[in-house]
Amino acid sequence: MKQLHPGARWSFRLSAYFVMIFLSFFITSFLMGLLLIDDILYSVIIYAVLYLVVIIAIGEIYARMAYNRWFYEFTPDQLRFERGIIWKKYTNIPYERIQNVDITRGIIARILGFSTVNIQTAGLSYSSNRSSFSEGYIPAVGIDEAEKIREFVIGKVSKKGRSQGL
Repeated sequence: MKQLHPGARWSFRLSAYFVMIFLSFFITSFLMGLLLIDDILYSVIIYAVLYLVVIIAIGEIYARMAYNRWFYEFTPDQLRFERGIIWKKYTNIPYERIQNVDITRGIIARILGFSTVNIQTAGLSYSSNRSSFSEGYIPAVGIDEAEKIREFVIGKVSKKGRSQGL
């Protein structure tokens, strides 16, 4: 099975940092309640340091774990995906269910040199909204690799489609 582009780590980090900004307010507020310090300036400095340490530590742990547990494979009959940190998700997509292959590159992806491949299938709709992904979602592959994936999958789909006929 293949792994994602190394630039995906930054994508995972940034998404973890975004989530951690909100969660860390609660964590550090709780810790500040435990630290009864009379000097306000000193407590603000401690709050800021704890805030940054928590965000960076959890963001880095999440990025490494998410990257190391995201795999994809193209078999003769189907696409296989394996992902997940705590709960693993295994997805198999037969080529005959594939309707379209889209390649997208956001600004971070362009800077880091990777693309996102969305493989749309019959039975699961795709929205361009980042909160909902297509069934065959590969978040980070090299730009050339994305084009090869698209050509390979479209070739498989068109071979299957020609052989079925009415």
